[in-house]
Amino acid sequence: MGDGAQCAEGPGAAGEGDEGLRLAARLEALRQVRLSVSPDPQMERFARLVADTLGVPVALVSLVEADRQVFPGQVGLAEPWASGGQTPLAHVLCQRVAATGSPLVLADARQDEQASGSAAISDLGVIAYAGMPLTDGEGRVLGSLCAIDTQPRAWSPRELARLADLAAACCAELRLRITSRYAADALEAAQQSKAATQEYAAQARLALDRSELMLRAAEDLADTAGLADVRRRVRNLVTGKLKPSYVGLALLDGQQLRWVHDSDVTHSANLSGQVFALEDADPSARAARQGRMVIVTGRAARRAGQERQGVTNPDAADLETAVCVPLLGTSRMLGTLVLGWDTPHQVDVIERAVLTTIAGYTARAIERALYLDQRVTVATQLQQAMLSDLPAVSGLQLGALYRPAAAGELVGGDWYDAYPLGPAARGPQPSGVAGLESVLALALTVGDVTGHDMHAATIMGQVRSMLRQANLDHLDRGPAAAVTAVENACTALGLDATGTLVHAHLSPADGGAWHLSWTNAGHPPPLLLERPGGQPERLATHDPLLWPGLTGRPRTSQQRLLPAGATLLLYTDGLIERHDSDIDAAIDRTAAALAAAPANYPLPALLEQLAAEIADPSAADDMVLLAARIPAGRA
Repeated sequence: MGDGAQCAEGPGAAGEGDEGLRLAARLEALRQVRLSVSPDPQMERFARLVADTLGVPVALVSLVEADRQVFPGQVGLAEPWASGGQTPLAHVLCQRVAATGSPLVLADARQDEQASGSAAISDLGVIAYAGMPLTDGEGRVLGSLCAIDTQPRAWSPRELARLADLAAACCAELRLRITSRYAADALEAAQQSKAATQEYAAQARLALDRSELMLRAAEDLADTAGLADVRRRVRNLVTGKLKPSYVGLALLDGQQLRWVHDSDVTHSANLSGQVFALEDADPSARAARQGRMVIVTGRAARRAGQERQGVTNPDAADLETAVCVPLLGTSRMLGTLVLGWDTPHQVDVIERAVLTTIAGYTARAIERALYLDQRVTVATQLQQAMLSDLPAVSGLQLGALYRPAAAGELVGGDWYDAYPLGPAARGPQPSGVAGLESVLALALTVGDVTGHDMHAATIMGQVRSMLRQANLDHLDRGPAAAVTAVENACTALGLDATGTLVHAHLSPADGGAWHLSWTNAGHPPPLLLERPGGQPERLATHDPLLWPGLTGRPRTSQQRLLPAGATLLLYTDGLIERHDSDIDAAIDRTAAALAAAPANYPLPALLEQLAAEIADPSAADDMVLLAARIPAGRA
């Protein structure tokens, strides 16, 4: 045989007998080769090379499986075996090669004791047979490369050597395929592992995002200032992580569900301001009525949207998925939080839990917002009730402006007051103006009680009332005496009325002028513009601020004659306090703006302009401006 056994490893390599054919490792190697009954171009090439080189009518690449022999490469095989590409093991001489791991060479199989009974002789016409084992890289025998003659034949050493060489080449091809398949399997496993890792990472990121979302919900919804703020924060909160295309908020009002207005939402599903009955079939009403999450998808979501809109236009509400989450307060159902997506969205168990948690935080924020809204409404009404209606006075123009703080309860201790002192006599009425009064004197006050909340507002109301009473009880004693009387009353009553104020008396003088008497309790200086186009003057003299029980020098009143054309401006520190400049610079800017205004500029418009130009729009303090102007040209 020469070197004809070069690809075989000997009988012990695969295990002996039929048991070796069933070894799991051998069968796994066959599976990795991926060859079976279907013709394989490379294996057929080996079969043709055997037939041509050895001059035999039949050549086979035979692989022996657990229960059959398959021929991925064949030449000259009779039917029906050629078309089927396989034979039972009963026909197999190659089985002996696979079982022993050694070449099998028979000149006449009919004369061989073991082969003489094989069905291969009668069915396939096998007479002469030469088969070389085909092995994998571990020496496991997978089958054989065999040459078959239909008549007796003495195989020469040269023929067997060539058959062995071809078998070695076929072994190399089979081993390459196995190695490539293992590499492909390893690559596929690595890719699957990478994909699984990426999926786990995505799930971990999603879980982290959801955790962060719930933490943000706890933080962002903890300090909301009103319903509009809750609506905005919920929308901004969920659109970042859950990415819904629509977020809506509907609150119960008796047996109705009222949608909270949001001017920033332009989605077709937006129901801002609409109202419908709690008993409606709409999923948002059903969620509030039943106290459970309701999810609608596809046509059901669009139909629900269209019914809410009261139209049949399919574009009226084009949500593909809508989730309605009930908002359960501490003592009652508050309404529904609605999230919608324009594309199909899967709401899994974890997301349900996240939405339920966010709805809980939203419900707490809504309860707080409703309380604050009610409190601010009451406070604002209280503040407005304590701000004076300016009297109409002949020979004098008055204007006032009050602006609440930009945040908080929107009320505070800043206030103004203007009212006549002493008996008023009806005087001649200028043409086209009704209701003017000629007065003996007029009281003007601008004050700032310490604080920016309801407590400050109530203290301010008490001080305002006591100052009015003190003025009317002591008409002939001047503004300083009235302020001193208020301080004495606060000390006696234990009223913690600290702060600043300017309190002034204005009375008519000869030639259309007015006499000004004022006292300043630590307040920013009034500005006096004696004539249009002039330079405003700070009336800077002041006494200590208001502080019940504070002892010191007595309060003083200052005197000034205001000519026709003069404008007097009183204001609180809410106008001039800014984070980006000092108070003196702000007072100078106020004076410049006052001087630049046209002489006949209406006082209400002038005060609005001053507030817009000078005040900090994000100020945390409320603000008051009060102005008195003596029209020019009056005798």
